[in-house]
Amino acid sequence: MVVVRQQLVTRECWTEAEAVAAARTRFSGPSSSRQGAAAETQRELLLKRAVETEVIPRLLLAQRVAPSLLPVVPKPGIVGARHVGELVDLVLAQELPAVAEYVDELRFRGAPLEDVYLDLLAPAARRLGDLWTEDKCDFTEVTVGLWRLQQVTRELGPAFHGNADLVAAGPRALLVPLPGEQHTFGLSMVVDFFRRAGWGVWSGAVASNADLASLVRGQSFALVGFSVATGDRLDQVGSCIRLVRRSTCNPHVGVMVGGPAFAEHPELAAAVGADATAIDGRQAVAQAHTLLTLKTGQQ
Repeated sequence: MVVVRQQLVTRECWTEAEAVAAARTRFSGPSSSRQGAAAETQRELLLKRAVETEVIPRLLLAQRVAPSLLPVVPKPGIVGARHVGELVDLVLAQELPAVAEYVDELRFRGAPLEDVYLDLLAPAARRLGDLWTEDKCDFTEVTVGLWRLQQVTRELGPAFHGNADLVAAGPRALLVPLPGEQHTFGLSMVVDFFRRAGWGVWSGAVASNADLASLVRGQSFALVGFSVATGDRLDQVGSCIRLVRRSTCNPHVGVMVGGPAFAEHPELAAAVGADATAIDGRQAVAQAHTLLTLKTGQQ
């Protein structure tokens, strides 16, 4: 989530060899030691960009594959911290088939797809980033691990969305990072939850405030949501929200914000002028429906 984009090229890497090559091309330098404050700062910036930027791409734009024949009786609570650790070990040490088999096994045991997304894949990706900052993994290992998670998620895509693509679009949402930034890991997951709930979603990188204003002026959105990676950009968030409210062609538009800063301090949502915040995609959809009812009376 930065203007200068140093990131894992997960979306265009279709083989593990491509992922390795991308990592080696985009990152050079010591992997097991830090050389002064400058190196420390660089590693922190690279981590944010690599882990939070399109770790798991939007599933509607991902390659479609036939859904697996898995159990239809969900059993919440199957996925836990132990499984996250086991999955991380697998993506670092085993080939893709072993990783996919592990996730399939949890689903055969009844783990709901939402739990797989929110309680397994997302924490696993974050843990890979932690291992890098702790100097326990190098950039290439993290890249390959995230690539393997991406491939598993592509396979889960059709089952997660179900018939969402076949039904008429419901209310429309604009879900974007701040202008100048790219999609984050959390945002891509939220987009999928909205689409599965029947929302028509526009989501993509917004280059400037002018582009943002043009979007909300030219199209009617029931909801505008911003993903924010860090808490040091709150002034920009507030500015963007005021711009949306001035420019929108829908006077009843709802505005939501999300990201680590708001998850830790939800009161900041009101401070920047948003109507609501949420900690994950499941909660975001519920909040959005509540906003829609409050602002328009639409159920």
